[in-house]
Amino acid sequence: MRKYGLNNISDLVFKNPAVSDEEKNADPHVGSGDENADRGNWSSKKEYLLSMIGYAVGLGNVWRFPYLTYKHGGGAFLIPYVIMLSVAGLPLFFMESSFGQFCSQGPINVWKAVPIFQGVGITMMLVSTFVSIYYNVIIAYSIYYLFASFQYPLPWSDCSNWSDMNCNITAREYCNMTAYNGSLMAVNTSMIADGNQSCLEEFLASVPLQSPSERYWDVVALQRTSSMDETGPVVWHLALCLLLGWILIAAALFKGIKSSGKVVYFTATFPYAVLLILLIRGVTLEGARNGIEYYIGSQSNLTKLSEAEVWKDAATQIFFSLSIAWGGLTALASYNKFHNNCYKDSIIVCITNCSTSIFAGFAIFSILGHMAHVYGKPVSEVAQAGFGLAFIAYPDALSKLPISPLWSILFFFMLITLGLDSQFAGIEVITTCLQDAYPKVLKAKRGLITVLICIVLFLLGLPCVTGAGIYWVNLIDTFCAGWILLVAGLLEVFGLSCIYGGNRFIKDIEMMIGTKHALFWIWWRACWFFITPVVLLVILSWSLYTFTAPTYGSVEYPQWGIALGWCMTVFCLVWIPIVAVWKLVKASGNPWQRLKSACSPTEDWGPYLECHRNEHYDRAGMNDTNVYVISNKNSTRL
Repeated sequence: MRKYGLNNISDLVFKNPAVSDEEKNADPHVGSGDENADRGNWSSKKEYLLSMIGYAVGLGNVWRFPYLTYKHGGGAFLIPYVIMLSVAGLPLFFMESSFGQFCSQGPINVWKAVPIFQGVGITMMLVSTFVSIYYNVIIAYSIYYLFASFQYPLPWSDCSNWSDMNCNITAREYCNMTAYNGSLMAVNTSMIADGNQSCLEEFLASVPLQSPSERYWDVVALQRTSSMDETGPVVWHLALCLLLGWILIAAALFKGIKSSGKVVYFTATFPYAVLLILLIRGVTLEGARNGIEYYIGSQSNLTKLSEAEVWKDAATQIFFSLSIAWGGLTALASYNKFHNNCYKDSIIVCITNCSTSIFAGFAIFSILGHMAHVYGKPVSEVAQAGFGLAFIAYPDALSKLPISPLWSILFFFMLITLGLDSQFAGIEVITTCLQDAYPKVLKAKRGLITVLICIVLFLLGLPCVTGAGIYWVNLIDTFCAGWILLVAGLLEVFGLSCIYGGNRFIKDIEMMIGTKHALFWIWWRACWFFITPVVLLVILSWSLYTFTAPTYGSVEYPQWGIALGWCMTVFCLVWIPIVAVWKLVKASGNPWQRLKSACSPTEDWGPYLECHRNEHYDRAGMNDTNVYVISNKNSTRL
């Protein structure tokens, strides 16, 4: 029993004496029943799977995959898509999630297995940081459109009081006529008609205009300037929506996976309900059949399979859709219990992700088919990808439906939930890396760290909600979420298969999921040792060879903008050689001994808990099976 004197009376009044100092410093990220009482574990297997599915299934499944399928031969595109899933997507997904689960560490500390490659983990964390900045801006766009959908008719359904002369659903025609002084002048054809005159066909000139939905996107939502050189003021309605987005993320992640694991029960499942509703509504509309046939029906073109670009796009879509080499898979898997079946989980998540992409295509193209029918155009003229689909083409199609605000609200709410799931994992990468680097300092301050990260990223995202914001979003997406990930993925599979040792890595996996027959590993060995690295190398080489300076529509970027993009790329990648050189300098001996030391696992590499370490990872003097053996002397503090 504790004893208190008069000089401790304030403790009795202002503090709870029943709460020990250890309880005061308890980490809300850790539950009483967790296997790893130092880092915490997922509360249930469902929360982990839903978080992984929510992370993998993102905006690209809705606004990129359906367009690629239509572009590359319809149903024929599924052949290279499934092949690339088998030889590149699934092997890397299984490798990365197993890597994090085995040592219960984030994307930087896992490289204690191959210290010379620890810079790869830093690159992954930096990429996740850059992507989190602009990805939440896209969520802010969706939040704004969600609020704008609470009115009838939808504001982008026609050229109303917000519009200007450039807003029209048809092109404006002019007639080139000769003035009295002999010069040419363009006269509106409507004025000529009013004067009971006509214009010869060879003198007609057509000036394309923007549709109401496209004009609303540029003038009202973005308040877009003419180029990146013209920054313009902060668009305050987008800034407030961006703030709301970060508040939602900070609230969901305040207690780490313990709180986000509960949120994903809704955010990971709601998009499927909306897609099903949109599909049911879409297939009942006139013209829907034409849209679906363009997507994956009778107009499938098998001859497209002979084109190299089809295979490159299939591999790229698989790689980015599964969020490989971002660090999120490793971070989320690091909170699994040691004997969790990560192989089974990888199969479930990958198949769910690809099935979602195919399913979303039916919901998207059924309604785009109806839109094409209303406008009397072929589907090819209304089908778009990226921002054009999410904020121009699809909202335009929804505005043509009865009770259009309802469908618009459902669609943009779906986009928000798709984006939030991916953001959860992106922020988790940053907080996990920081906590792994400074566990004693940050253990009980995870909520505060999460809030601070969200505040900093909100401030860094403000340039993306100015008049030139869309140019910044497109720039970061091009230079930070592109082939940098291919470099990180290639080094990851090379480091584990060739330096750490593929057979050794398989032994580690069998410690978690049990011993498997040699035949079980034939395919994985073939992929990890040869097929997957070759595929990644080909994609990387092709991407660099075909690289062109980014543009936004017809707007080209200034030279300083391109240079800034390359600076961001260098900033993310430069840590790989810097850390490698630093590890070699810190090692002792001759050059060969230094290289060997930097490529060998550190002394504390292995399962986080002593009770999970077998004879391969035994450490002298460790008799207590409940102690933690992962230290941080070789972590990010170089």
